[in-house]
Amino acid sequence: MKYHRILAACGMLVAYLSTGSAAAYAGPCQQRAALDQPYCDADGDLVADPPTDSSQWNDPDTLVWAFAPIEDPAVYAQLFRPFTKHLSLCLGRQIVYYPVQSVSAELAAMRAGRLHFAGFSTGPTVKAVNTAGAVPFAAKGQNGEVRGYRLAAMVRADSPFHALADLKGKRVAHVSAASNSGNLAPRALFPAEGLVPDVDYRPIMSGAHDRSVMGVLSGDYDMAAVASDVVQRLVERGAIDAAAIRILYESPLFPTAAFAYAHDLHPALAEKLKSCFFAFRFTAEMTAAFNGDEQFLPVRYDEAWRTVRAVTDAVGALPD
Repeated sequence: MKYHRILAACGMLVAYLSTGSAAAYAGPCQQRAALDQPYCDADGDLVADPPTDSSQWNDPDTLVWAFAPIEDPAVYAQLFRPFTKHLSLCLGRQIVYYPVQSVSAELAAMRAGRLHFAGFSTGPTVKAVNTAGAVPFAAKGQNGEVRGYRLAAMVRADSPFHALADLKGKRVAHVSAASNSGNLAPRALFPAEGLVPDVDYRPIMSGAHDRSVMGVLSGDYDMAAVASDVVQRLVERGAIDAAAIRILYESPLFPTAAFAYAHDLHPALAEKLKSCFFAFRFTAEMTAAFNGDEQFLPVRYDEAWRTVRAVTDAVGALPD
């Protein structure tokens, strides 16, 4: 099937996706957490509750979904075809994959009530929950573990440093201003460990995670804040010796993506959708594309995204 046909067909959905409005919570809302005005969080799980008026529950014959945008959206349209077919058979409904062009378009479509479920990357998941009524329920993973990465504070194995507080006044590498594990997370999480960026040290921007790692090994930096999965890949490729490094600190997990349904989806349909997700096993092509992930695993937003929210609250920016 030619990709341009997929895009042309999905392009006809633009008007459909950009109209309508999110179903509002009927009656007074006593608890909203960080959610926008149309939503309510009466049960305290930090995500939007279903509308109290069952007439506002969305139970469409055709479900439209999307995944986090990339440079060539048609690639995911092809990659997810077996999964989309599985959902159609499992739910007994037509499933349409919509290749969104941007995060803002994806958020707007769900907020409008015309995107019924979607995949969001780490930071946009928070925005999707708060501004679009998204309810995260699944993440990619393998061997029963959710895919993610951690902020790792790395030093040479032979260094004299054994706690983050030991790095005061030392040469510490960050990656770049927008990097989560390489800049935002250290600013949010290091202070509780006794090391305050811009106060106890002046971050040196290396420009890339692997440069930070290699800079520590070469002696250019005393410590580097990097993504744990980058360190793991360098070790697996034989680029660095695991015995040559030591991790002083590792943050809780940052999930790489969330799959969420719209808060106004009919509760019975939402439950069936979840069971269909968890019953699917990735194709070989999907596993290769998603770094070995093989299935969808259940997650709770209030628990799995706790560290992401802490970073957002502390530095006022969303991780990628």
